[in-house]
Amino acid sequence: MNTATYSFPTTIRFGAGTLRELPEHLVRLGVSNPLVVTDTGVISTSAFATLETVLRGRCGIFSNVHPNPIEADVDGAARAYSGAACDGIIAFGGGSALDVGKAVRLRILKPNLRLREFDFSADWRGLAPCIAIPTTAGTGSEVGRSSVIILNGRKKVLFHPELLPSLVILDPELTRTLPAKLTAATGADALTHCIESFTSPVFHPMCEGIALEGIQLIGRSLARAVRDGGDIEARGLMQIAALMGGVAFQKDLGATHSLAHPLSSICGLHHGLANALCLLPVMEFNAARKPGLYERVGIALGIRNADDRATIEAVRALLEEIGLKGGLRPHGVHDSHLDALVEQAFEDGCHLTNPVPVTAEDLRGLYQAAM
Repeated sequence: MNTATYSFPTTIRFGAGTLRELPEHLVRLGVSNPLVVTDTGVISTSAFATLETVLRGRCGIFSNVHPNPIEADVDGAARAYSGAACDGIIAFGGGSALDVGKAVRLRILKPNLRLREFDFSADWRGLAPCIAIPTTAGTGSEVGRSSVIILNGRKKVLFHPELLPSLVILDPELTRTLPAKLTAATGADALTHCIESFTSPVFHPMCEGIALEGIQLIGRSLARAVRDGGDIEARGLMQIAALMGGVAFQKDLGATHSLAHPLSSICGLHHGLANALCLLPVMEFNAARKPGLYERVGIALGIRNADDRATIEAVRALLEEIGLKGGLRPHGVHDSHLDALVEQAFEDGCHLTNPVPVTAEDLRGLYQAAM
């Protein structure tokens, strides 16, 4: 049996209204003038208005994060941080804002280095304090040791344990007004994280247990949250499930993510939507080559006598119920994109921990099946 390292260190405050505790957490972390890193879509929401009320305007704001963040977002946030003499980060929004909020601390610490120049085997202690406050329930970036940023036209994973936020605040009230389409796409992202991390062959029993419970919570709450954004219980359960997916995928992911990453960088698809559109073809591919792979996923979804086929159909039904059906073509992905997509997907490391090996031609076939 191989050796392994397990770590679950993030401090998390969960519950409706916990955002109101933010000022005392800032004091504890020694932060008097934080920079809020977010995006233009979040700025106009009631969630952001609540944040401003809690902070009483005592913060800088950087709101130019792209839906699929690029290096210029990190550079801009670093300039805003130094220009406003900030001393900490509040990453507020979806996974993109959280990823930029975490990564900008690298540029703050070493302002003369580009992101691609960082040696992630080095010791990066001393990063600015960071509080992550997600307003979606999907990526799990709030508990992740990585940030995904597009560098030179390709999604790159920046990984270091020091990227973990100092604190996470999960307040389901902040997700109450998230539109149904975004609730569905981000929820599908969390589901994909849990399924792919559970079926990854890496030995990590704790993450497997967390992934299965995340799947169970998603099965209970995702459709409810899409139907009724004011269902605070469902919203809270989805926040916890997304967090569990983020914890679980330290075990690693699979081919769905290798397919999804280029769909964002090349075709501009939302990451959660890209995962949703590719998940079923990958499950079909894996189940045909490794029978029984998804039985425990089906049990977690509440299926009696679960097998691969019943599980795949249950996932299909859930995705259709929340409005994520059809293929890639209706979202602007065409055959002319295939060569570039396949090239980037094969270079993406996630498929290396798919439960069965995939070739470049397998990835092409999976894209075609998802079309």
